[in-house]
Amino acid sequence: MALSDLDIGTADRADELAEVPRAGMTPDSGRPGWAARAAAGIGRTISAALPPLLLIVALVGLWQWYVVANDVRPTTLPSPGRVVTEGWRFRSLIWENTVPTLKETFIGFSLSVMIGSIFAVVIDFSKPIRRALYPVLVASQTLPIIAIAPLMIIWFGFGLLPKIIVVVLVTFFPITIGLIDGFRSTEAEAMNLLGSMGASRFEVFRYVRLPSALPSFFSGLRIGITYAVVGAVFAEYVGAKKGLGIFMLLQKNSFRTDLVLAAVFVTALVSVSLFALVSVIQRLTIPWYAASRRHEQNA
Repeated sequence: MALSDLDIGTADRADELAEVPRAGMTPDSGRPGWAARAAAGIGRTISAALPPLLLIVALVGLWQWYVVANDVRPTTLPSPGRVVTEGWRFRSLIWENTVPTLKETFIGFSLSVMIGSIFAVVIDFSKPIRRALYPVLVASQTLPIIAIAPLMIIWFGFGLLPKIIVVVLVTFFPITIGLIDGFRSTEAEAMNLLGSMGASRFEVFRYVRLPSALPSFFSGLRIGITYAVVGAVFAEYVGAKKGLGIFMLLQKNSFRTDLVLAAVFVTALVSVSLFALVSVIQRLTIPWYAASRRHEQNA
């Protein structure tokens, strides 16, 4: 074999190896593949969740030490171990009262999202309506929910309706304002570009203003979903037949502080889970936003 033929064969083999993508990389431009991106996402999630988890563990340990060291009565402050034990023993009863709270939360929050979205779009399309409604929306937040909730019970009874109304009142504002502020944050250059290409006002809204408003909209949803759980529990606390709020009230009157704290823990767990669910929906709905945020952080 000639030396020139060997050199040509070696060069061809090197070209073939260069075309083979490395593990975890896509063939185009050496970008990380889905496995690498998934691993990076898991790593970011763990690094973000680890500090608050460590803080919670430290606080629970301090709570346990204080109760044991000072021999605090369970009716005053039960230990975390007792809260977990008694909560597990009465898990069926707690679950029976959790289901109505979840039902009120989902129905009220869904109505709030629909009504808030309609209001935000109408306010965005009409300046006179914006000038008329926007101050009313802001003033509505000055009404104390602690005074409105009992009135809902008086007017509509102890059924499902008053709890849904309270949830809507509590969550309506952050959802609506988040979407309105998102519409306002749309870049004027993008709207002018579509306008110069002959796009109608509806097309500008569909292709520019709505996508630009989605990040702010989801921020309002994350705030609203936590308010929804608190609003449902508070409405039940004022008056209900079933629910975590009335469960806490009854256990407080029976001096079962451990079960009250168990219900508080369940309420917090539900709020955090729904908050995380909205975050997951945001990532699936607007994946480009998370990618742009990571790009800005790495820049």
